[in-house]
Amino acid sequence: MSTAIDHRAGGEPGGADQVRFKRVLRLPALVFFGLAYMVPLTVWTTYGVVTTSTEGHLPLAYAVTTVAMFLTAYSYGRMVIAQPIAGSAYSYASRSFGRSLGFMVGWALLLDYIFLPMINYLVIGLYMQDYFPSTPQAMWVILAVVLVTGLNILGIRLLSGMNFALVAAQFIFIAVFAVMAVVHIAGDVHVASFTAPFYDSGTDLNLVFAGAAILALSFLGFDAVSTLSEETEDPRRRIPLAIMLCALAGGAVYIFQSYLGHLAFPNFASFANRQDVASADVMVAIGGDFLNSFFTAAYVAGAFACAMASQASVARILFAMGRDGSLPRPVFARLHPRYRTPVVANLVVGLFGLTALFITLATVSSMISFGALAAFSFVNLSVIKTYIIDGGRRRAADIAKYAIVPFLGFAFTIYLWTQLSSLTFKIGLSWLVVGFVYLLALTRGFRKAPPDMYTGEEEDELDTAPKAAV
Repeated sequence: MSTAIDHRAGGEPGGADQVRFKRVLRLPALVFFGLAYMVPLTVWTTYGVVTTSTEGHLPLAYAVTTVAMFLTAYSYGRMVIAQPIAGSAYSYASRSFGRSLGFMVGWALLLDYIFLPMINYLVIGLYMQDYFPSTPQAMWVILAVVLVTGLNILGIRLLSGMNFALVAAQFIFIAVFAVMAVVHIAGDVHVASFTAPFYDSGTDLNLVFAGAAILALSFLGFDAVSTLSEETEDPRRRIPLAIMLCALAGGAVYIFQSYLGHLAFPNFASFANRQDVASADVMVAIGGDFLNSFFTAAYVAGAFACAMASQASVARILFAMGRDGSLPRPVFARLHPRYRTPVVANLVVGLFGLTALFITLATVSSMISFGALAAFSFVNLSVIKTYIIDGGRRRAADIAKYAIVPFLGFAFTIYLWTQLSSLTFKIGLSWLVVGFVYLLALTRGFRKAPPDMYTGEEEDELDTAPKAAV
């Protein structure tokens, strides 16, 4: 991502200078940014959970999710064109359906943001304990929470310049994994059917769709390229295209890895008691200790970097929401006098991250997907409301582009949403009830407008307050 800025004399009275970003980004850079945000190795986070639940059809489940996410990516692109603001489901829902409904969409998204750091702590603990069996998982979780929270409070950006290296390392690992998997398949594995990971006589589509619902978390971030609009040449054309390409490319990378994994290690029944760390079994079977060590190092490093970034993002969101009045100002709208970081918000997120000590990977994965799929549904509906209802675009071609395709995306995401577990719905709906009660209190029974909910994706000005060094 380019941070170059262009100083130009503006047409303001008095010849005041305007500072603008340079429009230097093109399509390849945008797609790479989106893939970096999605994390190519995230396929291994839920590999064992979804492989087991789909009875060996993870690639098919990823194909289903990719179709749903591509339709939603199309809708994101339409909304970028109609509303050239940062790509936020909250913003689109607010402008299309009103601030109150938008607040609830943002509240659902907030659940995702809060869970994102915790899932990284969880996988760090799982894989480090699996690699060092004599050490307790809790030790690694607590150590990760303390380190990430401490570094975020100190404002140290140790990993800010390492995104490219970490993404490159992941693709290098994928290349090595692919070569070793093919060699293993050719020499040591009897493959009864090369199509079985996608479909065979035992395929249960109900199980596949339930697994596909969980996999929505793998695609979180494909819309992040919309935040680069001011640095992109011809953003109204390139940003929508990049969003759709990110969804397709990400899906292809996930399908590719899961397909090779299924062919090289078809015995998914052995995952019964090791679903959370099944990836390690696959790596050992394919490439022994070397590949497992390479995988553990790349995966844990990526998870730590993601935890740093996601906790910084969540803390910034909580701080900004406190500053804007969506959360109690005395608690959240405070920066450390020396480090200029939101200490209270970081501590809250860090304490919440300790729930990784007792929550399961399947549960947290489903919770993230709950909020994501709910929000994605409203992005699709926002296209219909913006173009067809409000814009009056009802020619045949417009109906196809702005009604039929978004409605298919809405129907697909809602169906996947309904396939999540009952426990997920109990937690997710309870979260929404809390949000609704809170909204009633903020608006005094809807007698006044709800405050803006900051989601980390909108442009914000901090000229009147010290900037959070996150």
